Amino acid sequence: MTTPRTTPVRVTKAVIPAAGLGTRFLPATKASPKEMLPVVDKPAIQYVVEEAVRAGLDDVLMVTGRNKRPLEDHFDRNVELEHTLEASNAVDKLALVHEASELATIHYVRQGDPRGLGHAVLAAALHVGQEPFAVLLGDDLIDARDPLLEKMIEVQAREGGSVVALMEVPQESISMYGCAAVDGSGSEDPDTFRITGLVEKPSAEEAPSNLAIIGRYVLAPSVFDVLRKTEPGRGGEIQLTDAIETLVATEPVHGVVFRGRRYDTGDRLDYLKAVVRLAADREDLGPPLLDWLQSWLAERTSDNGADRAER
Repeated sequence: MTTPRTTPVRVTKAVIPAAGLGTRFLPATKASPKEMLPVVDKPAIQYVVEEAVRAGLDDVLMVTGRNKRPLEDHFDRNVELEHTLEASNAVDKLALVHEASELATIHYVRQGDPRGLGHAVLAAALHVGQEPFAVLLGDDLIDARDPLLEKMIEVQAREGGSVVALMEVPQESISMYGCAAVDGSGSEDPDTFRITGLVEKPSAEEAPSNLAIIGRYVLAPSVFDVLRKTEPGRGGEIQLTDAIETLVATEPVHGVVFRGRRYDTGDRLDYLKAVVRLAADREDLGPPLLDWLQSWLAERTSDNGADRAER
C-alpha cells in the first residue's frame, strides 16, 4: 500500500526582526529606528514588506523593541494627512500614503531583551504556530527584479524542511557572515544545494565554502523547539545559525544561491551605495542623477589633478 503524499502547507506568514538598536548609524538612530532610514523616498522596512507581499506572504509579524513606534505609525493610516492631501487634490501623494497602510496585515510583538536573532525569531512562535514561515532581515534589500523568496518557497514546498538564502562572497570576506557547507550531488538546479553544516562567521581558513548566509530564510516550525534549547553562542546571543545547524541533523535544510541585485543597508557606506544604485535605476531620478554624478566626478578629478600639479 502506497502512503499518500502529504500536501505541503503553503507559506503565508513572514517574520521581520526589527528590534536592533542601529548603533552603526548614530546619532541618526538615537530617536528614530534604523528601519525607518530612507532609501531614496521610502523607508528601508517598506521595501522588505513589499518583497514579502510579492511572494504571497500577506501576514507579516514585526518583532520590535523599544523606540520602534514609528514603524507602526508608518504602516498605519494617517487620517489627518490623508484629508490634507485630498483637500489639495494631491492624488499621487495620497496613493503613496495609502500604499504603505494597505500592503499587508501587519502584527507586532516586542522582543524584550535583545538576545540575538534566534531569540527574536522565537518571539514569533505563538503567532506562527505549526506552519512553515519566512524570515526577512531588514538590512538586506533584494531587488524586485530578481526574485529570491519566491524560489525559496518553491524549494521548501518541494523538499520540505527549511531553506536558507546563500550568496557567493570572496573567501577573505566570509568571516563577516554565517557560512554553509553544501552537497550539490543529485540536484537538478545548479543553484540549490543540500546544506550539510553551518558555521557562524568562520575564519577564511576554517570556512567550508565561500557561500555566505544572507538575510532570507524559509523555516520549518520545528525551529522553535530547537531555539528554546539553544544556548547563547557567538557574542553571547542566541544565534539562528546555531539552531538551523541543529536541524541539519534531523531534517532537510537546503540553500538557494542568490545571484541577483542585493543592497546592504546595515553599513553606512553600503547604505549610501544602495541609495545611489536604486535612485540611478529610477526613470524619474536616474538620468539627472547620473548626469550630475558624471559632471561632479569630472570636476573632482580635475581639481585633484590641479592640486597635484601645484605641489
